[in-house]
Amino acid sequence: MSTTPRAPILTVYRLGLIAWALLVVLQLVWHAWLFPPQSMPITLLLAITVVPLLLPLFAIRDVRRALLWVGILSLFYFCHGVSEAWSAASAERWLAVAEIVLTVLLIGTLGAGVKRRPAAPITRD
Repeated sequence: MSTTPRAPILTVYRLGLIAWALLVVLQLVWHAWLFPPQSMPITLLLAITVVPLLLPLFAIRDVRRALLWVGILSLFYFCHGVSEAWSAASAERWLAVAEIVLTVLLIGTLGAGVKRRPAAPITRD
């Protein structure tokens, strides 16, 4: 068994992992505890809201890839947060704003973690 050292996780990716975990916790608290659904089973709602956020755990060995998948998925949660912030009662609106903030933070960490290539020198022939 080889013990090849792994590259350290960048601080910006750590922030993305924290935002991902908080987004999962937010979904659980929002839909299972504070405002449980009135017209559908809670297990179905949690399957719709939490399970997609857990799927990128299959790619967690490569943190960048896992965060990329979560970033793509978080676009749905961003849209959900905007629609809830627009239409929900004031008691539920702060949860929607928290969802928006977490998704923007998550997508922002993906952009901040991109390694930029140096510009190629211009050659004149």
